[in-house]
Amino acid sequence: MNSHLSRAERIENTLRGQFSVDALSIVDDSSRHAGHAGARPEGETHYRLRLVSSAFEGLARVARQRLVYQALQAEFDSGLHALSLDLKTPVEAGAA
Repeated sequence: MNSHLSRAERIENTLRGQFSVDALSIVDDSSRHAGHAGARPEGETHYRLRLVSSAFEGLARVARQRLVYQALQAEFDSGLHALSLDLKTPVEAGAA
């Protein structure tokens, strides 16, 4: 793991390496969760993620989430506590 990178940068690199990415947005929401379970004073524990990828075509919401959680397992193992996901195919994103 590249420890000199922020968690958001590592998440982005991992997702771009494992998915065909049409759009990607990663927001660190850690400050909004101060005092909550899993929150740490230094942050980088709670994120909101929007990923548009053709890899999600034909997959139900839970299957899409599983793919992302599997891709980011190392981040969860190293302190990522919560990830809010918005996962769409390019067609779904265009219809929004």
